[in-house]
Amino acid sequence: MSYNTQDIEYMQRAIELAKRGAGFVNPNPMVGCVVVKDDAIISEGYHEYYGGFHAERNALTKKDVCDTSLQGATLYVTLEPCCHHGKTPPCTDIIIEKGIKKVVVGLLDPNPLVAGKGISILRNAGIEVITGIEEDKIKELNKVFLKYIKTKRPYVILKTAMTLDGKIASYTGDSKWITNEKSRELVHKLRSEMMGIVAGIGTVKSDDPMLNCRLASQQTTDNRQQTLSTGSVHQPIRIIVDTKASIPMESQIVKTAKEYRTILAVGNCQSVVGDLEKLESHGVEILSCEEKDGHVDINDLMVKLGAMGIDSLLLEGGSCLNAAFLQANCVDEVNAFIAPKIIGGEHSKSPIGGKGIELMKDAITLKDIEIEQIESDLLIKGKIMSLEN
Repeated sequence: MSYNTQDIEYMQRAIELAKRGAGFVNPNPMVGCVVVKDDAIISEGYHEYYGGFHAERNALTKKDVCDTSLQGATLYVTLEPCCHHGKTPPCTDIIIEKGIKKVVVGLLDPNPLVAGKGISILRNAGIEVITGIEEDKIKELNKVFLKYIKTKRPYVILKTAMTLDGKIASYTGDSKWITNEKSRELVHKLRSEMMGIVAGIGTVKSDDPMLNCRLASQQTTDNRQQTLSTGSVHQPIRIIVDTKASIPMESQIVKTAKEYRTILAVGNCQSVVGDLEKLESHGVEILSCEEKDGHVDINDLMVKLGAMGIDSLLLEGGSCLNAAFLQANCVDEVNAFIAPKIIGGEHSKSPIGGKGIELMKDAITLKDIEIEQIESDLLIKGKIMSLEN
């Protein structure tokens, strides 16, 4: 179906609105909506938080928009309107009820409960529907949702910060700070957008991190179920991979587990040496996983986290955990921050440990490369070529 430049502009506006839901709507998609009549935007909306109204309903029920002005209007929405009863009523119902004449959809919803049915309902009601505008941009915006709805496994971004010579710490273990302040701020933004953050027990013992989001001054430990105030910051679920449950009780992770949701992924009973009951009394959730080669099986961990509704993970592990995720084919994307510093040292760690690749022809390769300069640092982003994204 044909569309014009104005259609693209309105859809781009809907995409910008959708981005406002980043970090708050998971495991739902980010969706934006624009309502146009007589070549002017008369209402806008987006999916604001998990469990709240969808973008279309938010746009069509604003107090300053009367029903008469909506009659005959065109609605632009980034994702196919839902047609089933979930936490909210079907969006197709209110679109028909309000007398919308035309609906422009960016991307079809792969959710089996929708998957083209929403468009069919609208067309059967006499509404003109156009699809496929800015589709690639919307797929990238909702890469987390698109993977999770198809596989029920989290989308994983491996984030690392290294020196120009590929080191994540000096030979003494010192790593503060490799990158500049702007880069670190960007990492906290990424933390706010991902549902969980993963680190290994080695990182906890060596760095004693908080693994929280420290953006601005307004912070919240919401459950993604409540209405969120403008400017609030989502705190990721902290997931520590600790086969033996040897995490120190005095670590910041344990001491703040009642403030920030914390999951400890442990191995089977034979491996566990820590006091699980005591950890639970401090607010730590225990997730028992299968083991592989004496460590938590990463694939089993992904399946279990997905079953808990966790759709996205920021992997901020050390070299061993990063290697384990890569070897298990559980990384979708890499974000590598590179600082113009050289520290050397044959015993200084690199981002990826383990045995490594034997032949260069077998190296893990990235595609869809993006390179951004952040003051003195470089950020290289790319998708793992061997995976479908």
